Amino acid sequence: METATPAVETAPVTFTTSAMEELHRLQANLELAEDAYLRIGVKGGGCSGMSYLLAFDKKEEGDNEYEVEGIKMVMNKAHVMYVLGMQVDWENGLANRGFSFNNPNATSTCGCGQSFSA
Repeated sequence: METATPAVETAPVTFTTSAMEELHRLQANLELAEDAYLRIGVKGGGCSGMSYLLAFDKKEEGDNEYEVEGIKMVMNKAHVMYVLGMQVDWENGLANRGFSFNNPNATSTCGCGQSFSA
């Protein structure tokens, strides 16, 4: 008898080269549990209504599973509609340092780019 393997879908978001480099650096330097995934999604709050979620976490019931360039990722199924087509970038300049989100679903964003409304 074969055991079922969870399907790994195509991620609804993309990552720039610099974002993937930073994610690989973080994954290598943090002491992550074996069952750690990169969680991508949204949460209520922020100046524009919702803010982005990007953190290492455990897989939960209701998550879709993805893999991009060797990094296992999860996203709550309900969050896909808010981030479909979004591109995540890593900025390492004097004025800005951190992940930025280019979301085609956002109808407005705050000045810092970390929250949005859809």
